[in-house]
Amino acid sequence: MKVSIIGAGLAGCEAAWQLARFGLDVRLYEMKPQRFSPAHQSEQLAELVCSNSLRGAGMNNAVGCLKEELRRIGALFIEAADATAVPAGGALAVDRDEFSRYISEKIAAAPQIELVRQEVCELPADGPVILASGPLTSDVLSQQLAQLIGTEHLYFYDAIAPIVEADSINFDIVWRASRYDKGGADYINCPLDQEQYNQFIADLLKADKVAGREFEKLIHFEGCMPIEEMAARGVQTLAFGPMKPVGLPDPRTGRIPHAVIQLRQDNRHASLYNLVGFQTRLIYPEQERIFRKIPGLENARFARLGSMHRNTFVNAPNALNHRLQLKSAPHITLAGQLSGVEGYVESAACGLLAGLFVAGEQRGHKVPAPPAVTALGALLNHLQTADADNFQPMNVNYGLFPPLEGRKMKRADRRLAMAARALDALPDWWTRIRENRDKDERICSS
Repeated sequence: MKVSIIGAGLAGCEAAWQLARFGLDVRLYEMKPQRFSPAHQSEQLAELVCSNSLRGAGMNNAVGCLKEELRRIGALFIEAADATAVPAGGALAVDRDEFSRYISEKIAAAPQIELVRQEVCELPADGPVILASGPLTSDVLSQQLAQLIGTEHLYFYDAIAPIVEADSINFDIVWRASRYDKGGADYINCPLDQEQYNQFIADLLKADKVAGREFEKLIHFEGCMPIEEMAARGVQTLAFGPMKPVGLPDPRTGRIPHAVIQLRQDNRHASLYNLVGFQTRLIYPEQERIFRKIPGLENARFARLGSMHRNTFVNAPNALNHRLQLKSAPHITLAGQLSGVEGYVESAACGLLAGLFVAGEQRGHKVPAPPAVTALGALLNHLQTADADNFQPMNVNYGLFPPLEGRKMKRADRRLAMAARALDALPDWWTRIRENRDKDERICSS
């Protein structure tokens, strides 16, 4: 039986490539040039839309570790990127046209892959199917997906608050508490006096914002307004909204501050915290400048900055199992940004995992999940273990990795040690997969 893949972006092409490496036949559907999404212009596969930079290449950044893992296990994505790279300092950047052309030619030349240039308007009732239709999945497919998983588990735009690395927070200023001491001390609280609050509002109102593209125009729900939009409604709006101080006396003074910004734990290792209610369209430099004025965040390191943009994705912890299959329809596996990852590299990595999982299942054996200490494993674990009530797509970052045991290290040394641990754990996992693949090939040829 052929594996159907819907969408020939980064994730879909990578999934098809991995399936072909297992000797499986693939039917890869791509709606271009019959129909273009609002974000795409080229007829080529795996089109990079927003940027030609695939982010940092060094191991001090988790995406560098993820790219090295993909390189070592033969991902088509990284093969194409290395072949079409252009100078970009410490980043991996590519010639976008050459990158897409490279992947398109590889897919076209693979005998196991049948490329079908037509739009898919109905999810197949049986499988195996990999849905990799991307962040601008069509309305008709989105509606069918919502019917399968429930409308409450499908989102049509990101409203993302910034995330701060816990060890960059100044605990001489902030304190842990829940409002009125209800429950545990689950939040980190940053106090602002009236002067600090007024300056913060003024900074928000004057800051430069990202101009929304036509296909990203949003209707802002009252419960999910950009922080700067709320500030524009009146000086005290935030003090009576996400920054309300009631029930949060400062333990050093015993008094209620004029306003409080709360940070909520964002991962199970308590290494990342997000700013509650701080979804925003401010440009990144403005976010860093203004949010570092918050008491306690003077030296904050941001694992992710805030944004609001068009992006269809599922609530992965609720909708997907540990093999990226829909819990309500296991014949459908999700890949790429639709599954709840963020970024080009992460989308390709998710496509690779989806392809491996489906290939193993079709060959009658389970492909093991990547080790938790690897970047691939950390990304997959985020989709499984993130807080389902507050789930948002995430770029890979070292805050998602299991912490290192033993002595304390400087941040740079800790990150390099995490990368070394990841690359040490990768070969055993990949060897097990290759051995199963080679066994399948011997059986098929005998």
